[in-house]
Amino acid sequence: MTAISSAPARTAAPAADELSRIDAYWRAANYLSVGQIYLLDNPLLRESLQPEHVKARLLGHWGTTPGLNFIYAHMNRVIKRHDLDCIFICGPGHGGPAMVANTYLEGSYTEIYPDITRDEQGMRKLFKQFSFPGGIPSHASPETPGSIHEGGELGYALLHAYGAAFDNPDLLVCCVIGDGEAETGALATSWHSNKFLNPVHDGAVLPILHLNGYKIAGPTVLARMPRSELEQMLSGLGYRPYVVEGDEPAAVHHQMAKALDEIISEIQRIQRDARVNGFSERPRWPMIVFVTPKGWTGPREVDGKQVEGSFRSHQVPIAEVRTNANHLKLLEKWMLSYRPEELFDERGTLIRELAELAPTGRRRMGSNPHANGGLLLKPLDLPDFRDYAVGVAAPGGTIGEATRALGQYLRDVMQLSAETRNFRIVGPDETSSNRLDAVFEVTTRVSAEEILPTDDHVSPDGRVMEMLSEHACQGWLEGYLLTGRHGLFSCYEAFIHIIDSMFNQHAKWLKVTRTLPWRKPLSSLNYLLTSHVWRQDHNGFSHQDPGFLDHVVNKKADVIRVYLPPDANTLLSVADHCLRSRHYINVIVAGKQPAPQWLDIESAIRHCESGIGIWHWASNDGGGEPDVVMACAGDVPTMETLAAVDLLRTSLPSLRVRVVNVVDLMALQPASEHPHGLPDADFDAIFTSDKPIVFAFHGYPLLIHRLTYRRTNHANLHVRGYKEEGTTTTPFDMTVLNDLDRYHLAIDVVTRCGLAGKEREAIELWRRMLDEHSACIRETGEDMADVRNWRWNGG
Repeated sequence: MTAISSAPARTAAPAADELSRIDAYWRAANYLSVGQIYLLDNPLLRESLQPEHVKARLLGHWGTTPGLNFIYAHMNRVIKRHDLDCIFICGPGHGGPAMVANTYLEGSYTEIYPDITRDEQGMRKLFKQFSFPGGIPSHASPETPGSIHEGGELGYALLHAYGAAFDNPDLLVCCVIGDGEAETGALATSWHSNKFLNPVHDGAVLPILHLNGYKIAGPTVLARMPRSELEQMLSGLGYRPYVVEGDEPAAVHHQMAKALDEIISEIQRIQRDARVNGFSERPRWPMIVFVTPKGWTGPREVDGKQVEGSFRSHQVPIAEVRTNANHLKLLEKWMLSYRPEELFDERGTLIRELAELAPTGRRRMGSNPHANGGLLLKPLDLPDFRDYAVGVAAPGGTIGEATRALGQYLRDVMQLSAETRNFRIVGPDETSSNRLDAVFEVTTRVSAEEILPTDDHVSPDGRVMEMLSEHACQGWLEGYLLTGRHGLFSCYEAFIHIIDSMFNQHAKWLKVTRTLPWRKPLSSLNYLLTSHVWRQDHNGFSHQDPGFLDHVVNKKADVIRVYLPPDANTLLSVADHCLRSRHYINVIVAGKQPAPQWLDIESAIRHCESGIGIWHWASNDGGGEPDVVMACAGDVPTMETLAAVDLLRTSLPSLRVRVVNVVDLMALQPASEHPHGLPDADFDAIFTSDKPIVFAFHGYPLLIHRLTYRRTNHANLHVRGYKEEGTTTTPFDMTVLNDLDRYHLAIDVVTRCGLAGKEREAIELWRRMLDEHSACIRETGEDMADVRNWRWNGG
């Protein structure tokens, strides 16, 4: 690792006076940070601190905050010196006080929240609101100017940083990584993001690994590693680490200024060379290992126990301040050690010579538009999805692959965005597997690593990002969207669960930002889940899980959308809608295997616009009252439902069956619960108010009951879906194991309708067919010809 010493630098060192002013700015940020955690009143300590000046509940995290303030102050210097376009990602999200303090000092905070004025009164409000009812959270939350990363859940900072830098050639992303966060699996794989960064058309990421030694109650792994091992690890990951270390502020200020000057010069050299001469090999990007005490400049001891430089400084270093006079005095002494009278004038405003240290306008990290990506968002230039339609002369008369048709559409989305470079596809090595490989006619998989002649469609310029880490794919795409671009995440259905928690955090971010007028809408996060549960017969039980849908619908109705298109043309319509949408999370579940195609493109568009509808061409109720409603959602459940209708039509032609298909799952909820929900009258008109409903569903049956429990006819709703039965078997046997097949559905209809007599013969026939199926697959290893060759006969 490159140690920073007092040796002459290649760039001119900052003057001692400048470093002295930076230290004062740092003290001001530290003072404001402590005030946020502790104070209700007396913000400038112009009178003796009293218990009533202190909050009753002390909430917040001090330990990481002084280090963040230190880095922010020094980034301000290089932004001004080099006119950098830079955003700040606060990996230790508990350091919310630092982000708020610095955006307040630079003026961004007051511009967004004018009532938090830059004077004593405004400072009082700033302090009170922090971690306070009706105020702001303790993290770098959406309410915080300049933040695209809350950091409440650790592990995603570096992924967001790289996502922000891709296709953003002029952007520098300063990403602080706490040594606690560095222990997470998501962060551990994030280091490899540098293998996907091309300095020709991407920006740069400056990772700063902040080693302050401790988590909540114990030491961190990286801080206790021998330095030689840490150097080998970071160098092996492809970085050139600079070490800035110490506990004496003046010396550390000098080291940090020198390191940043050298690093900015190195980044600019790398980019200049690549942009003049073209990409040749992956650069060794610089990074900083920043080693300072946890809780730096805080109280060294409280009640005889070490605080600064220990885990005890992680949250609130001095507790029980209102009720313990000694603790009250200790807090006052601590805050006065920053000498606020030197930092703020009589009005309580930061003195001019310190205010001048911050950048101005959009160069302030709290006002950079990349941290409010909706400001920069440009609509995608999308082709007409009708041009990619699968020809359907009659329902079920064409066999097609839904995602292959989508791949052709996405190919041209890629082509049309070739100049703007504002669209990417991410996924864990499954683009071709998921039949989206038409995109490789116009782009490639991206890699900055060595490329061999045997590699297929790999280059440093590609916009398909494949890495066998769902965490990386999710994090990159989030960072890309949060900075004003568009994308799609394609994944096997079962393994999207790996990012359940990341989905949670993004959904929460979208929910909160909807309430903040200054946060502009972002492009939606779009998931395509394919290789789904019903066609994972070859991979077996481990690959069979549709439960992500249950997880998704827990989130707020104004954020989530779930679509289950039954064929290629409905998939095209849904995908086009999702790529045009703003500030949602769209989940699309679609199969990739050859399957019957039901709707021509115009019918598909009308069906998707409605979200739910009666398929009159498959029904025989003549528009009147049916005996039973057969509903379906998902491609395989739709096929099995129609095959069951075929059986019923053959054996029981007088039975009046209505077929209902659901493509927009949230249409099942009442309109009072979701904006896509059907009004009760419309729902009853489709599903009836008193007839049996047999519903074949792609996922777990309980989800349909959750969505419809308030509906009039819920007592007559009987759902068939995945019930955690699976193995390595045939496609049709997967449905049989879960009672979702055509024979079980037909039997269910007869049973629910209370039929008797001749109907028993039909039931016995269908049960014999199930026995034959079982014998057939065990003998031949494939489904019966009657199943494999079935086609909808038009009723």
